[in-house]
Amino acid sequence: MAEPAFRGVVSFLQEVGVYEVVLPFLLVFTIVFAILEKTKVLGTEEIEGHKYTKKNLNAILAFVIGFLVVASTELVRAINGVMANMVLLLLLSVCFLLLIGSFFKEDDLPVFLEGGWRSLFMVIMFIGIVLVFLGAFDVTSDWQTSSGKVICLEGSSWLLCGWNWLEAHWQTNFVATVLLLIFIVIFMRYIVGGSDKPAPKKESKD
Repeated sequence: MAEPAFRGVVSFLQEVGVYEVVLPFLLVFTIVFAILEKTKVLGTEEIEGHKYTKKNLNAILAFVIGFLVVASTELVRAINGVMANMVLLLLLSVCFLLLIGSFFKEDDLPVFLEGGWRSLFMVIMFIGIVLVFLGAFDVTSDWQTSSGKVICLEGSSWLLCGWNWLEAHWQTNFVATVLLLIFIVIFMRYIVGGSDKPAPKKESKD
């Protein structure tokens, strides 16, 4: 069966290095340049009484950083994996909001998470981003337990190795202590946060 025409275009762009050189370079260049323009780290210059950022220096620095990043195949691979998974998280968040919106009436305001829902959603997204980054990087050597058992092979992701390590050590005192402390912190935060009540307003005397 012949390959679809547009699939052939994608394959051609991949062969010439668009996805491994051009797009990562443009992404890094744009982000670094925007940060330098926003923070004005390299200073400003005054022209006719108005202050302007040093765009030439910002562009050169962003250009150099972009090329240094694409020179490392490991960083490029991590960037491609992270951005793809970030888009997946974005799509999941939109689907989540669509599911919530199905329970609202048509005449109500658009769906915006409030209170505990917003905090819960932010925590879920934060955990998802951490997992995405852990899954984007590979370990450089085999992981072994104290007994010599290999729990992670070279080239596996940090996420997989961390999960294997947790499975091998979850019954140890260290991991049990950490899990207990996390449970205590969450429980105390729930108790303390739930007991906050607005202070009564004092009536003003005329």
